[in-house]
Amino acid sequence: MTTTYVIGPDGSPLTRADLPAPSTVRWVPRRKAEVVCAVRGGLLSLEEARRRYGLSVEEFLGWQHAYDRHGLPGMRTTRTQMYRGSGGV
Repeated sequence: MTTTYVIGPDGSPLTRADLPAPSTVRWVPRRKAEVVCAVRGGLLSLEEARRRYGLSVEEFLGWQHAYDRHGLPGMRTTRTQMYRGSGGV
């Protein structure tokens, strides 16, 4: 049986039609979290997400780790150092 939807980062159902477009260039935290939720829930395989969005395994795992540890705020690129404990503002 194929997964038709997963629960997205905002708690609402997320379908393949709701995922960011393959041509996405601007990766806001919500879009990253949607991809993480889709892979985790079986809506997309990791390999499919990598191909669709041009991601490396390391990049995806970084998104997943940031989302697990800090939720959407932790996925902001400008806050990476602060959340990683590498100093910051």
